Amino acid sequence: MSCYAGVTKWISIFLCLVLFAGCSRESEKSANGLERVVVQLDWVPEPEHGGLYQAQAKGYFTEEGLEVEIRPGGANIAVIESVAVGKADVGQSASTQVITAAARGLPVRLLASVFHQLPTALMLHKDNPVSSFEELEGKTVMARPEALYLPFIRQKYGIDFNVIPQSFGLGQLISDPEFIQEGFYIAEPYYAKKQGVELKFLRLWQAGYEVYAVLFANDEFLQERPEVAAKFLRAYTRGWQDYLENDPTPAHEAIKAARGGEVEGAFLDFSRGMIISENLGKGDPAKGETYGSLNPERVTREVEMLENLDAIKKGSVGVARVLPPDAISVKQEQLAGQE
Repeated sequence: MSCYAGVTKWISIFLCLVLFAGCSRESEKSANGLERVVVQLDWVPEPEHGGLYQAQAKGYFTEEGLEVEIRPGGANIAVIESVAVGKADVGQSASTQVITAAARGLPVRLLASVFHQLPTALMLHKDNPVSSFEELEGKTVMARPEALYLPFIRQKYGIDFNVIPQSFGLGQLISDPEFIQEGFYIAEPYYAKKQGVELKFLRLWQAGYEVYAVLFANDEFLQERPEVAAKFLRAYTRGWQDYLENDPTPAHEAIKAARGGEVEGAFLDFSRGMIISENLGKGDPAKGETYGSLNPERVTREVEMLENLDAIKKGSVGVARVLPPDAISVKQEQLAGQE
């Protein structure tokens, strides 16, 4: 069965959720008259969310007349559906997830880049002889079975390999020098190194799997409150740049508070350092990239890739349908004065 065979089922579920959401939609104004914006994270607060927490901690949202609530995510949080039904205005996810949801008829679209390359990689011990995607032939990889990069790699390199479900733990990777596991190279390596294991990575973008980490938004939010969306985006990109180029302490303290102190300061520093060294947030200025920007040509290629993988039906969604409205989108020249 193709990946888009369940379109009708998705739309039916969505309509039921809309009816529920319509009865419980939260006020768009806070008690003090500020415009409320609810942001649903995809995971627990970490440096990948640093721009949001920096903007909140330093008052950038407040300066724009906004009161922003940042809701932590986790393994059981359906971030796409939460934004689609209006329980949140903005969410964070991978661009592939947003595009496939839009192709299924859900009212979501991209808003801004978080990372210009998704920091997902296959992690291996530093001395593992596997050093290229081609060498995965016949190997076993721990990964999310539904991850779209798996058929992409098989198709591109003409190889096959076994997949076992992701456990989100590092025990097997640490104990087995030949083990291969999916992970974020801006996070898990910190904990592996604490156990005395140095890792190397096969970065997905090196295979041509170019996917953004993004903020995305509810269509109704963008259509009915475009000025609020533009203010939110302005404060967010300001916070993201400030977090990565200046003192990250305000965001780190806010992240620690959001997690009840359950995160090490050294981890936050490591992860932020990886984001900076890999140039994930700002991107490549020579390509017209900057904090928050999205490249329409890249998004076009991503839509075509998803079609080729049968993740979406060909022609089911146009690029204009998934890009943010032009008045809200981030362009390089808009941030020139902040650099």
